[in-house]
Amino acid sequence: MRLTRQTNYAIRILMYCASNTGQLSRIREIAAANSASELFLFKILQPLVEAGMIETMRGRNGGIRLAKPAHLITLREVVEVTEESFALAECFESGAACPLMDNCELNGALHQALEAFLSVLGTYTIADLTQDKPFLRRRLGLPPLVEAHAAVA
Repeated sequence: MRLTRQTNYAIRILMYCASNTGQLSRIREIAAANSASELFLFKILQPLVEAGMIETMRGRNGGIRLAKPAHLITLREVVEVTEESFALAECFESGAACPLMDNCELNGALHQALEAFLSVLGTYTIADLTQDKPFLRRRLGLPPLVEAHAAVA
């Protein structure tokens, strides 16, 4: 199975927002950090908003941010929201014309493999991909986090 570009960039949007903790992120900045089209990212944003993963703030100083903590957003959820089809073979699709459909072990094996794939993704969160990774902030063009004790001194 190969994930679509939409899923790949949806995860990148979520990672950027998680890395930019406490700040609003802007699609322009996310697009620049990922060498992607702003229009493409805007299209991906809508399903993430509808799924309650991202919230938008309108206005001059608006932007986007995670709608819930990064540790509560699993990769499985993202994949299920952004992928259009999980049809690993023709027999997964409704109206398939396979004469072996009712007695074929391939269908069962592929369903089991798909569930295993999604189960593993369910064990990883956006926080797992971003937490304690200062190099990620640099790669995304975000300033380093200021340590609380360093700010006091």
